[in-house]
Amino acid sequence: MDTMRERFISVTSRLLDEDPRLALVLAEITMDGFRPAQERHPDRVINVGIREQLLVGVGGGLALTGLRPVLHTFASFLVERPFEQVKLDFGHQDTGGVLVSSSASYDWPAGGYTHMSPGDVALLDTLDGWTVHVPGHPDEAEALLRHAYAAGDDRVYVRLSQMSNAAPLPPAGDLGFRTVREGGAGVVVAVGPLLDNVLAATEGLDVTVLYATTVRPFDDEALRAAAGRASADVVLVEPYLAGTSAAAAGQALLDVPHRVLPLGVGRAELRRFGTIEEHTAAHGLDAGSLRQRITAFLR
Repeated sequence: MDTMRERFISVTSRLLDEDPRLALVLAEITMDGFRPAQERHPDRVINVGIREQLLVGVGGGLALTGLRPVLHTFASFLVERPFEQVKLDFGHQDTGGVLVSSSASYDWPAGGYTHMSPGDVALLDTLDGWTVHVPGHPDEAEALLRHAYAAGDDRVYVRLSQMSNAAPLPPAGDLGFRTVREGGAGVVVAVGPLLDNVLAATEGLDVTVLYATTVRPFDDEALRAAAGRASADVVLVEPYLAGTSAAAAGQALLDVPHRVLPLGVGRAELRRFGTIEEHTAAHGLDAGSLRQRITAFLR
């Protein structure tokens, strides 16, 4: 199976051939994969080098000309480092574009803390009007990328991961949360590549499991409906900073007595490279740790 990043290369290269409005801006990262596309479309595949603020500025400028810019690099260099440019060149200018990241929370441990960005979605939450997709499988990534590229002039962030669920679930037509399992003792919202861990952790438990590949806008209606069928005890399991969607869940259940347990990447810096699996376990996001934390909360 190819990775989400490899699928990003293949689907974007094809769509550059098909859609003259699409433009790609890179900051060296993944450039090798796009060299054939750059040879075919030198005016619409632009590599600015390792200059991430320029990456966003060029993308914002292309949007002002009527193109649909796609900007790509590691999440820490796409959202955190050039955040002021994202805020001004897209938000303040009211232009649209697609930010496509890779290696977000801890997907490349050997890169160290400079290449980790568990706070990317929380940071974008401070801005207005961003749609955020978090696919859990390369097939889902392709579907969400295609949707993002065709989304008029909207502002979209697609968060790609090295982690993947074993099998895809096609995104719902309205991009809302999907009900994967039904139960009465609580609701667990699994985001993107953590679905398999959540399903293993909740095996045999009387809980509803909702699967989210689009987290902004937050699907208030799906959460309210699930909480209405079950206990309004809600567990959020997100592959980025713990608590990122706690306020959104609370707002969705504003007039419903409820409890929320936000699980995700902790704030403490892990100062050893390790592996993806070791980081997942250290943050309590492996199936065994999730089961302990979920069952203790639901008691």
